[in-house]
Amino acid sequence: MYRFLLSRQWVILTLVGLALIPAMIELGFWQLHRHESRVAHNKLISSSLAAAPVPFDRLSSTRRGPSEDERFRTAKAKGRYDTGHEVVVRQRTAADEKSIGYFVVTPLTQDDGSTVLVNRGWIEADGDLTRFPDVPPPPRGEVTVTGRVMADETSAASGIKDKKGLPPRQVMLIDSRQQAKALHRPVLRGYLELTATSPEPPGKHPQRIPEPDHSSIGPHMAYAVQWWLFAAAVPVGWVVLVRRERRDRLAGDAAGNSADDQAAPGPGTAAPSSPSSQPAAPEPGAESGAEAASAPTSANASASTSAGGPSPAD
Repeated sequence: MYRFLLSRQWVILTLVGLALIPAMIELGFWQLHRHESRVAHNKLISSSLAAAPVPFDRLSSTRRGPSEDERFRTAKAKGRYDTGHEVVVRQRTAADEKSIGYFVVTPLTQDDGSTVLVNRGWIEADGDLTRFPDVPPPPRGEVTVTGRVMADETSAASGIKDKKGLPPRQVMLIDSRQQAKALHRPVLRGYLELTATSPEPPGKHPQRIPEPDHSSIGPHMAYAVQWWLFAAAVPVGWVVLVRRERRDRLAGDAAGNSADDQAAPGPGTAAPSSPSSQPAAPEPGAESGAEAASAPTSANASASTSAGGPSPAD
């Protein structure tokens, strides 16, 4: 009844289904782990943003940067801006994630001589990308800055290639070690993403970078459920296909048997005779010709009797 399952086509189909089930289950767990990672990351950002500000040099030094758990933590630093060594970071988007421009990174020199890199925000790129853009100036004198603690950018983590041969004071990544070589003085690892400054700069200032999204969890959980539903659908679909194949084969066998029964003669039924065994039908006009031939004979007998010939009675 189910011998067709041993055919090459069904063996291959069954093996493919058996391979797909664990693969889909594993993909579902992969999406589940991504969902859990996203939720944990959102909790980290939320708790870091809500924490009380701490001095930046407590979370970073010239030898080590802020840890993963200290990212987005609010920190403070006090010093004077060094606009002479200010750099802009190319190909960065504004808060609308559409406009392309620069991040403005200005060194802040502290009283102990160490330097903190401060990302003051985003400015729009002008037409000439080979020259240093017009940047709104920071406050003069001693300032206190507050911002989110960020780790140094790398090509591996950001996907941004660190190009060489750029125009002066233009970079692709915010890298404290790279800036330490250019400044020839110690720079604390990581940088501050500015959220507030005291005093505030007069006039215009770069567009502040909004805080990272920590409310969206993404579609990973939905993707996990979809993969698991696909895994459950494989055996169900296999059973449906098997039942359909069996039904079609039984219907084909039944139709073949019915055709054979109609072609075979039943018991007690004479075979039809051949046309040669049937009596030949008389030709048209043969019977009338015979009747015409016998008619003169009867007439002659009557004439002889009437001419006086002896009759049998005489």
